[in-house]
Amino acid sequence: MEDGQQQRQPLLTPTNRRDDAVFSTEVADIPPITGVRDFSREFLIETKKLWYLAGPAIFTSLAQYSLGAVTQLLAGHVGTLDLAAFSVENSVIAGFCFGAMLGMGSALETLCGQAFGAGQLDMLGVYMQRSWVILISTALLLCLLYVFAQPILKAIGQTTAISEAAGVFAIWMIPQLFAYAMNFPIQKFLQAQSKIMVMAWISAAVLVLHTIFSWLLMLKLEWGLVGAAVVLNSSWWLIVLGQLIYIFSGPCGRAWAGFSFKAFQNLWGFVRLSLASAVMLCLEVWYFMALILFAGYLKNAEVSVDALSVCMNLLGWTLMVAMGMNAAVSVRVSNELGALHPRTAKFSLLVAVITSFMIGLLLSLILIIFRKQYPSLFSTDSQVQDIVVELTPLLALCIIINNVQPVLSGVAVGAGWQTVVAYVNIACYYLFGVPLGLILGYKVDLGVLGIWSGMLTGTVLQTCVLTFMVYRTNWTREASLAEDRIKKWGGQNIDSDVKQ
Repeated sequence: MEDGQQQRQPLLTPTNRRDDAVFSTEVADIPPITGVRDFSREFLIETKKLWYLAGPAIFTSLAQYSLGAVTQLLAGHVGTLDLAAFSVENSVIAGFCFGAMLGMGSALETLCGQAFGAGQLDMLGVYMQRSWVILISTALLLCLLYVFAQPILKAIGQTTAISEAAGVFAIWMIPQLFAYAMNFPIQKFLQAQSKIMVMAWISAAVLVLHTIFSWLLMLKLEWGLVGAAVVLNSSWWLIVLGQLIYIFSGPCGRAWAGFSFKAFQNLWGFVRLSLASAVMLCLEVWYFMALILFAGYLKNAEVSVDALSVCMNLLGWTLMVAMGMNAAVSVRVSNELGALHPRTAKFSLLVAVITSFMIGLLLSLILIIFRKQYPSLFSTDSQVQDIVVELTPLLALCIIINNVQPVLSGVAVGAGWQTVVAYVNIACYYLFGVPLGLILGYKVDLGVLGIWSGMLTGTVLQTCVLTFMVYRTNWTREASLAEDRIKKWGGQNIDSDVKQ
């Protein structure tokens, strides 16, 4: 074969494997693709690498999301008010804080991913500890939202009954907030090293325990929302403790060298990067949280909130598939940019987008086929079930779009574009999508269908803008910026063997 057509060395072989991680720095950048045969070969190679990460990442995302989803499903069998209270607290109060914690933790996807790709393993543990300091401090401030949840929900127009029930439940859920603060930096630390399988096993074990004890406390012992709070808090902390035990036991090698005072150095600069990541991601998480909030202003609010929460629950489950792919492509792009492999980073994005689109299409078809059967799993109220059936076609379309959009966001995080994407999100979501949704929902009197349709249009616009940004990206320049970013945050020069 010609030089440009040479088959690249396999990802994991006895000669280039170190531990169980995917070290992209062990192979050169992909050669230029000049035909269908080249494309097919590289697509297969990249698909294997991507699914090595995406498979367990998707399972981990699904398992952790299912903790709240299982609780919501059981709350629907406790009572309509209980379901509405849990949905509002989980979507508005916990959803707000979840977005903030996950967003700030996502700064590590850029830093840890690129440092790992460059071989600067000793910085990963320091980055995680800095993130712990920042996120725990942020959690202390966010506790005020939980304490004053009841008056906040009343002030934004929720009914008195829903506000009071959700306000009490929010106070019980404060321990979950601090579990978020610990969990997200740990996950980004492990993801950057491709140690995702251990996260999947821990999440699976906790989900089994969570399901059993939720049924026991909420329904069998009739503890209701008190039982939901006890089990949900315990489950999140079990995940944190399981991951910490794994890290402290030594499998991460140089990436974890123990606690260090370096975690308190350059905190303000780290805060700025974390805030940029938080704003970008929060604007996405809060966007769909706003759907539940706006539904609370409609006539027959409890039924509207319950129906929309069922759809959001299902959307969330399918979105976890995309978020798993988001994590995988973020790791792949940041690792490859850190290793100075711009063509591989670009091709990894293409493979991820195609794969996510096909998955979203399959999930949507399944949902359409069983649209008259699945609503009864979430609620015994016939009105709620009828509205869910009516919303299913829109839900299916939303699943397809939202399976592609998180992948593009994952590339943005992997490449360090958080600030730019934050501005894109403000314009597309809040200056366009929300006003259009409110007009269709209230002025045109389309109710939940109108609100969701308008806001979905904002998501489509944002996806188009991100696609254009990716298309116009100079990936060679991004690789150079990744090297500069590693040096700025405490790493050394990339080894000469990486710069091949």
